Amino acid sequence: MTAPTLEAIRYARGSLQLLDQLKLPTSTVFIDVPDCDACWSAIKEMNVRGAPAIAIAAALALAVEAHKTRDALVASGAAAVATFVTQKMDHLCTSRPTAVNLGEAVIRLKALADASVADGLDAAAVVDAVVRACEKMLEDDVAANMAIGAHGADALCAAVASKAADPARAKPVGAALRVLTHCNTGSLATAGYGTALGVVRALRGRNLLEHVYCNETRPYNQGARLTAYEIAFEKMPGTLICDSAAAALMAKGKVDAVVVGADRVADNGDTANKIGTYNLAVSCAYHGVPFFVAAPSTTLDANTATGADIVIEDRPSTEVTHSLGTRVAAEGIDVWNPSFDVTPGSLIEGIITESGVARKNADGAFEIGKFIRDVIGAGGEPAAAAGPPGFVALDTATVLDYCAGKASIADALGGASTRKEWSAKEVGDGNINFVYIVTGSGGNAVIVKQGLPYVRCVGEAWPLTQERVRYEAEALQTAHGYCPAHVPVVYEYDAPMSVIAMRYLEPPHIILRGGIISGTIYANLASHVGEYLATTLFGSSALKVGCEAQRRARAAFGQNEAMCALTEQVIFTEPYAKAENNHWTSPQLDDAAKALRSDNELKVAICALKNKFASDAAALLHGDLHTGSIMCTMDTTFVIDHEFAFYGPMGFDVGAFVANLLLAYFAQDGYDGDRAKQREWLLSCVKETWGVFASRFRELWNEEGISSDTSGLAPGSLFSAAAGAEGDVDAALRAHQDKFIDDVWKDTLGFAGAKMTRRIVGIAHVADLDSIGDADARARCETNALRCARRMILEAGSLSVDDVCAMAKELRGGA
Repeated sequence: MTAPTLEAIRYARGSLQLLDQLKLPTSTVFIDVPDCDACWSAIKEMNVRGAPAIAIAAALALAVEAHKTRDALVASGAAAVATFVTQKMDHLCTSRPTAVNLGEAVIRLKALADASVADGLDAAAVVDAVVRACEKMLEDDVAANMAIGAHGADALCAAVASKAADPARAKPVGAALRVLTHCNTGSLATAGYGTALGVVRALRGRNLLEHVYCNETRPYNQGARLTAYEIAFEKMPGTLICDSAAAALMAKGKVDAVVVGADRVADNGDTANKIGTYNLAVSCAYHGVPFFVAAPSTTLDANTATGADIVIEDRPSTEVTHSLGTRVAAEGIDVWNPSFDVTPGSLIEGIITESGVARKNADGAFEIGKFIRDVIGAGGEPAAAAGPPGFVALDTATVLDYCAGKASIADALGGASTRKEWSAKEVGDGNINFVYIVTGSGGNAVIVKQGLPYVRCVGEAWPLTQERVRYEAEALQTAHGYCPAHVPVVYEYDAPMSVIAMRYLEPPHIILRGGIISGTIYANLASHVGEYLATTLFGSSALKVGCEAQRRARAAFGQNEAMCALTEQVIFTEPYAKAENNHWTSPQLDDAAKALRSDNELKVAICALKNKFASDAAALLHGDLHTGSIMCTMDTTFVIDHEFAFYGPMGFDVGAFVANLLLAYFAQDGYDGDRAKQREWLLSCVKETWGVFASRFRELWNEEGISSDTSGLAPGSLFSAAAGAEGDVDAALRAHQDKFIDDVWKDTLGFAGAKMTRRIVGIAHVADLDSIGDADARARCETNALRCARRMILEAGSLSVDDVCAMAKELRGGA
């Protein structure tokens, strides 16, 4: 091992290169602290500050000194190494008694050294174990901070939307927030990214930060010197204010939420933080502003009962009486200069950690010890699973504990106190995620959906980003806003756990695909899906919101790159090439699969569709609208599973649904019994879905899409007689609408054909066909569907919806 300077230790783990990728200010953790005595002075003099940074600086100083004296330590024996660790860490702990992170690090490293000796390790191995543990603390802090940021962004948005004391000040989920913070809790106070300022960074990363205000933080001015620097360094929309101006700012309605850090959190939620924090919490309570604390779990101290038991450090009087070395206060005046104050838990909305948000119980009190046991774990490692920091793969047992720890979900299940009455079962039939029905007391139930870090139907050999869950949650919330009658409401989105909890669609709701396979006819299906498609596609298009607003919405939503890349691979590439993922009914379809790989005309058309998919960002799409993504009864229809959501061509969503109807149509010949009525209904659904979509889309366009300025796709200057347009305005608008909708239909047919093809020879098939037990019968159905798909792709410009239905009948050889 090369000399472990602090910079060397910083990069000892490859994953820590993310500190450079984040392009944040360099943390004061990494100043040149050559030994533990120098580190003690740096902490005492506040050259290193911030509870997480203090602990990590102490640990890294120990690692540096252990390496520098390695030969002497190894020669003295394993027991002497443990004594060295104890003495150095005990000394470092006296530098800042309020910061619990430092005390936790002291306990952890001393225990590690003692355990290593007890396990019979030699002195060299004990030194190496201690140094590795110090490095790991750095790595863990960065990961924890980023998880805190994600949890905190969710918590602040939800609180502002639902718990503002003044409803006039509440903002909907998705609105940008104005956040106030105190002291420094960013990359200059941690290993990187930050705790409370990490929440601000997470909001900004989601385009949900309107403005950040930072208090100057008298008397040491950490806010003015450090937080303001980080805000300016990253060009955040930010403003520095005097500590005494915070209440006035709130009175003006310019603060949506406050988030601060912590040096210690007692069992009842009382929190020690930089002096001035208590003032902020009182002002928040008066003005109805949600007040949050953000801190790693190492800051939680269940062994300290209340804030009254926290030791508060007094700082030198000169910090108050002097400014830049010059006395500004009268000689002889007494000074009280506590470094911290204690905010009662009763004033705190929630305590944000890397494992989730600790909230008050039914009696309005925090139970930090219980939160540590139930959510973080009683000192043990979380269940092993790949994934981001804070992620644990759920099963039918652990999902119950998870729900009990989330107030919004627990309330829907009858309250956490009824936990013993709950049950869960896994019901997901998709290729990507796990879906649980969690049933609570009195029959109350919710759906909990978790995305794993890989493709479910393949396993860990095919990794898949869990960021898709964020896209799904936001798409669900957006679609519910456009079409609440056909999209379920979301109760909770948990980013680190990749979980969405939403309304449970109670029986007799079933997955549409299963109903179709069983022979059920849903008379309202086509009108409901047509309404969903029209309202969501129009609502998110530039026709509705204008070009500039839609560009902003696209940028805020992001690219959903991983899921789009997956679509491009399995729909527009693999079925037409040799690919290990492909499979089909063999040997019956061997020739058909081979023909696809040599069909140059079809390949040209597929490449054009892929280009359309990749370049046309017309509207926010569901992205995978198949019959397994719809739940229905005879009277209701709900669209679910938006994990493939992205801004793309409207015909992709319409085509996906049409493709599934046609696959089901061709599959009917493989089932026992007379399926004539089912076949006829499925083709009528194709016609009616398109008819409802086209007419409703045009209706919305006429009502809401003729903008008064030039920002829309149908500006008033072109299509409004009142705006001075000349000629037959109505005819011009109709021609524009006809062309627009005709283009969507052309895209619909092409994408539908591509979807049908991939469901027969690609990686993931449909149960409509796969459930046909007779391989020869299944192959006949699949052959007819492939023939139909090819014609739809190649003849999209000349086929009407009636032509498609007639062609489907012809290909299966029936009337």
